Amino acid sequence: MNFKQIFFRIYDRKIASGEITFSRSGIKKDDFTRLCTEDGFVLSRDAIELISVNMKLTEEEKKQLIDAAEQEGRR
Repeated sequence: MNFKQIFFRIYDRKIASGEITFSRSGIKKDDFTRLCTEDGFVLSRDAIELISVNMKLTEEEKKQLIDAAEQEGRR
């Protein structure tokens, strides 16, 4: 799975459950738009750290995002 797939799997589950809202996720609108429209776009490490707190990600979810971002960044 790539970064976008992992991110949206987590994001969609948390939005659907009511656990978070977009405005509380900490994601910048332009970053979210780029995630939706640009192949290969990944959030920065700092952005991942921020959303991990705001979205209450587990350590495993955070690790999945960081690993995928690093992997795609090397391409």
